[in-house]
Amino acid sequence: MSTPLRQQRTLRSAVTVAGFGYWSGEDIVVEFRPAEPDSGIVFVRRDLHAANRVPARVDFRLDIPRRTTLQSGTARVDMVEHVLASLAGLQIDNCEVWVDAAEMPGFDGSSQVFITALQRAGVLSQPRGRAQLVVTEPLLVEDATGWVKAVPVDDPVCRIRYELDYGSGNPIGRQDFEMTVTTESFVSELASARTFLLKREADWLRSQGLGTRVSLADLLVFDDHGPMENELRFADECVRHKALDMVGDLALCGCDIVGQITAHRSGHRLNAEMAKLMLRKGQVRRGAADAA
Repeated sequence: MSTPLRQQRTLRSAVTVAGFGYWSGEDIVVEFRPAEPDSGIVFVRRDLHAANRVPARVDFRLDIPRRTTLQSGTARVDMVEHVLASLAGLQIDNCEVWVDAAEMPGFDGSSQVFITALQRAGVLSQPRGRAQLVVTEPLLVEDATGWVKAVPVDDPVCRIRYELDYGSGNPIGRQDFEMTVTTESFVSELASARTFLLKREADWLRSQGLGTRVSLADLLVFDDHGPMENELRFADECVRHKALDMVGDLALCGCDIVGQITAHRSGHRLNAEMAKLMLRKGQVRRGAADAA
């Protein structure tokens, strides 16, 4: 593709948010700091004394169920998908994410708190080109329950589609969602879509001593009749949240993706497998950006 690369971006100033982790229940402070061109997204565990930096790249991902976890040496960060989706959605390419615990705060189960904070900090263009990862041939990863496909596109854009299918007999059912990923579409269509799970899943997690600090107001829990003690922000909020997770997981490529990515009942693991496959099979374009 001959389209000029966009300029890399970082934060104009540092900004902090605080909350607690869904899994651990631990309080955590997250500080987003500006970073130099070509440094990417790096998590920094301020509570560790050495080897505390974890790059947000797919080769540092651990295969942990229900979330995206990264580890470098002994330093680990957990539930990073909503942070990564927020940064990718706002096209913030270089940022140090300083944290004082492993698990990122859950807030309301969406990216909205992170987005609001990052918008408050502001974005600064940098005189380096943002690499593009161009899908040049059809690609597929799959398992027994779902799949993710990537195909080339004519325009220099990233389009995502998610097909959610819980079958009949429950209030989630089948939902499909598709959009071209831009800063505007991410903020308006995905950022506020919340984490969801079925009541039986929530009950099992609590029986294991997990999520005990989380209330029904913090995320969407569905019983047979719909969300419990909560209201949907979108009629198809569940599939939008799965699309949000896709944006965060694919951000582990460290490049702007040019292609159409379609997922059917996929989760974090398959999303990451597609990121790895695109890096192996796709074309990475690098170069200087146009002058600011």
